[in-house]
Amino acid sequence: MPTNPKPQPSFSPGRRWRIGFDVAVRTALVLAVVVMVNYLGARFFGRVYLSSQTRVKLSSQTLDILKSLTNHIDVTLYYDKQDNYYPNIVALLNEYRSASARLSVRTVDYVRDAGEAQKVKEQYSLNDKNLIIFDAGNKHFKIVNGDSLTQVKLEQVPTSNKEREFRRKPIAFNGEQAFTSMLLAVTSAKPFKAYFLQGHGEPSLNDTDQTGYLKFGSILAQNFIAVTNLELTGDSGLPMDCNLLIIAGPRTEISETELQKIDQYLAQGGRLFALFNYFSIKHPTGLEPILQRWGVNVGFDWVQDLPNTASTDGKDVIVSSFSQHPVVNPLIGSRLYLILPRSISRVNWENPPTGAPQVDELAFTSPAATLASAPGDPAHAYPLMVAVEQRPVAGVANARGITRILVVGDSFAFGNQSIKSLDNSDFIGYAANWLLDRTTLLQGIGPRPVMEFRLLMTRTQQREVRWLLLGALPGVVLLFGCLVWLARRK
Repeated sequence: MPTNPKPQPSFSPGRRWRIGFDVAVRTALVLAVVVMVNYLGARFFGRVYLSSQTRVKLSSQTLDILKSLTNHIDVTLYYDKQDNYYPNIVALLNEYRSASARLSVRTVDYVRDAGEAQKVKEQYSLNDKNLIIFDAGNKHFKIVNGDSLTQVKLEQVPTSNKEREFRRKPIAFNGEQAFTSMLLAVTSAKPFKAYFLQGHGEPSLNDTDQTGYLKFGSILAQNFIAVTNLELTGDSGLPMDCNLLIIAGPRTEISETELQKIDQYLAQGGRLFALFNYFSIKHPTGLEPILQRWGVNVGFDWVQDLPNTASTDGKDVIVSSFSQHPVVNPLIGSRLYLILPRSISRVNWENPPTGAPQVDELAFTSPAATLASAPGDPAHAYPLMVAVEQRPVAGVANARGITRILVVGDSFAFGNQSIKSLDNSDFIGYAANWLLDRTTLLQGIGPRPVMEFRLLMTRTQQREVRWLLLGALPGVVLLFGCLVWLARRK
């Protein structure tokens, strides 16, 4: 009986080699496509972009506000879904919706759903397009223009043509700042009102130059605080709707009549945010004695901290030392940038008066700091800002509530140019919210713009990549598949 020949192995060396070669080629093709897409994204520019905003971790400030919602809020995107920035906006709002069941989000595409778009347009009397509508019911709604959420700059596009071409390159996305501000707006019965003292050389809320306070005012607006200029002329005192008085960088003396009104306002439980600067060192404003009665000493010199300066002349101070206090707790581990700061310290009473206010020093220089007029004196840490809180006496009701005062030794650092430095803009929000007793908004760093954008391609490059992915890549795979099939047939 003949014996069976020795069985052949399932995978001969040649077959194993061909399979290995096939896997290696396919892997190389996939890697080649990934490399090409990243190369095009890095080299070229255009209308399609991706950013970390597409999937973002909401700030603790935003999360606290979402958790505190008691009413339902409908968010409507009156938007063209093909708009370049629509994916980022809807992705961010989905994060809001995930964090709160009291928030609903829908999109009405005015290009492709004309009937529904007309209803929305009539309901909210819309004249613009690409809008985000926050509606808390009872005709209480706010509208954000989507085109204002993305900051852009003109950038030249590399091209072989002789004529120069430019495009609008996105550089920052401020969606969370705007949306959280809208939540505050539609969930508050009425906005807080701040008055900004004028008439003594203070910067203006309307100035767009480097030292103006336009951005200062915009930060307060983001925190749903309406700001109005105030001149204390005439016989009337501070308006009863004044929730916060801001005195920023006065350069000339405040009149006795005005000082009496400010003093009376504080005695009634008012809130004061006072910022001094270098120019009033030799020309006192008159506010200093009032603050001293509240336990605050305003220094008559500016402080140098040479180990912690960013300039060659030592006229600025980078502050990184903070005490434990609600105003600065969110800044622990962060830094502030101050210019020619004056020392602001607590009055050390030998015999504190009955019912003395609570006075806390908040921020300090390093131990190597000295006064500018006395550089030879022993160096030590100088306080640069102070917080005061005076609760009413039992059985006595103040007309305005609890007196709170925040005094800072510099106003220059919060002008349009310097307010962007380090965490200066965040500090303004924390300061205002503590003064107004809005503790919910003192948790963690607030919303920040996203600065990273990638995978930017022109229409032509998008078309080339589309054909590469839909035509060339499958074609190459098919070709190699045919080669493998032919090799196996042999």
